[in-house]
Amino acid sequence: MIFTKTAIPEVVIIEPKVFGDHRGYFFESFNQKEFEENIGKINFVQDNESKSSFGVLRGLHFQKPPYTQAKLVRCIKGKVLDVAVDIRKKSPTYGKHVVVELSEENKRQLFVPRGFAHGFVVVSDEAIFSYKVDNLYAPECDSGIIWNDSKLNIDWNISESEVRLSEKDQNLPMLEELENPFI
Repeated sequence: MIFTKTAIPEVVIIEPKVFGDHRGYFFESFNQKEFEENIGKINFVQDNESKSSFGVLRGLHFQKPPYTQAKLVRCIKGKVLDVAVDIRKKSPTYGKHVVVELSEENKRQLFVPRGFAHGFVVVSDEAIFSYKVDNLYAPECDSGIIWNDSKLNIDWNISESEVRLSEKDQNLPMLEELENPFI
């Protein structure tokens, strides 16, 4: 596996070594030892999967303490633009974001550490998205930031009229409106 730091060094792109032939392909999607050597110790406790169609935007989500989550995400089918936003107030990259294309073709994964909001938009007809998390879901700690916060200035690479949101995601606050738990 190749581990590549992004413009926000704690957010890491992971590219597997893919072995393919006339039968198909094989790759290791997770290796605890390599992960710990390149990123650090982590204990993933839950795997999640979602299926969405073109224009579905999920995010920008995070959980507040004590249920903050780190995530290891990948797109199994289709293609998404994946976004991680630094919401750690004392961080030099607070309010900055990383955008990475994840697809069934490139088989990339993205590690999103605790203290980041996360979201993605489907840019193929359909996508199956998978993620590991290192803490259980706690509805009372669920929070987020509105996807089109003008101060974040995220280019989602599709027009606003094509974006499809849940009711919850339509009503999320802007970053500056958060009572930030990551101070």
